[in-house]
Amino acid sequence: MRSITYLTRARINPTAARKPLSSSLTTLTGGGLGLGNVRGALAQVKEHDSAQDPDVGWAFLSSPRTVAVVGAPMQYGQPLMGTDSGPDFLRRAGLREAVTPLGWRYNDQGDVAMDAKTLSAAASSIVPGATEGRAAAVAGAAHNCGIVGAANERLYDACKACAAAGQFVLTLGGDHSIAVGSVAGVLAAHPNLGVVWVDAHADINTPATSGSGNMHGMPVALLLKMAGTEGLPGFGWLDAKVPKLEPRQVAYIGLRDLDDGERAALRSLKEQGMYVSTMHEVDAVGIGAVVRSALESLGPSRPLHLSYDVDALDPTVAPSTGTLVRGGLTYREGNYIAEALAETGRLTSLDLVEVNGALGDDKDSELTAEMALFLVASSLGARIL
Repeated sequence: MRSITYLTRARINPTAARKPLSSSLTTLTGGGLGLGNVRGALAQVKEHDSAQDPDVGWAFLSSPRTVAVVGAPMQYGQPLMGTDSGPDFLRRAGLREAVTPLGWRYNDQGDVAMDAKTLSAAASSIVPGATEGRAAAVAGAAHNCGIVGAANERLYDACKACAAAGQFVLTLGGDHSIAVGSVAGVLAAHPNLGVVWVDAHADINTPATSGSGNMHGMPVALLLKMAGTEGLPGFGWLDAKVPKLEPRQVAYIGLRDLDDGERAALRSLKEQGMYVSTMHEVDAVGIGAVVRSALESLGPSRPLHLSYDVDALDPTVAPSTGTLVRGGLTYREGNYIAEALAETGRLTSLDLVEVNGALGDDKDSELTAEMALFLVASSLGARIL
């Protein structure tokens, strides 16, 4: 469920105010958060000697191992200001310092242009593939779809180029609508891709089932090309260029907030081979068993993409995000997912989305930034031993 009742659609405002980073956040990788005597995990990463690490192989990446950082400052898939500052927020918090001690080269591609002026011009040139009446009806139930679609096409091109070059593609959101472009881009390079979707929400609404019309609740439906997503203005490139993601290529972890239409869709898709787990399964059998089942469902040979929404985590762990839901993954559960996927040697790419440093106080921002950066490090092979 991606509805926020006090706002119904994203404002298109390129001059949204940004909260400045606190002094402690700008030095996260130096010594942790400074919260009492608690040692920050990123301090451990900075002191890391990658020469001692076992080589997991990274089967689908070129040598030397390179992380391509692609910023996707998208805010138009949801109604809250601030998600567009996510890429810059994470870079300033110490992204490079979380990556390079692990033995990776750091290739920052900058941000894909997703400002209102650029996207409005792109969206105005879109000629819908459906009738005008159909396009208007669909667009009314998918807010800002032309702009979101145009942004995702740009992101698709950027991610496709980096994946084709054999680089690990790290896409920084931005709201979760950007996963249409990031997953599609990696899928173009790796058609057999398996997608592990870690989120409190299934993001599998169509314009017909969405109660809010917010497009950050629709990316999986678009990638699966579910009925009701065809002819969506702005997404003609997806129909024309990108193969449909099959249910057996998707595994969900951490779900706990679903719409009725999503429940019905997920029950049907499970019968078609999709792995669907909720926090109930995490509680019942533990995160290790859930991740093993997800990987078994995807098979032993697929390249893997991890699409990680920080709202999958409990709000006590990552409070600076827009759709908080109690009862989420703990600090260790959240990191274990990333660690386990890295250990397969088949992880090719990561989305890190819905980080919004404008929400909450400085302590909230610091907690969320540290968690987000440590998820990146865990996905790139950081380990306790």
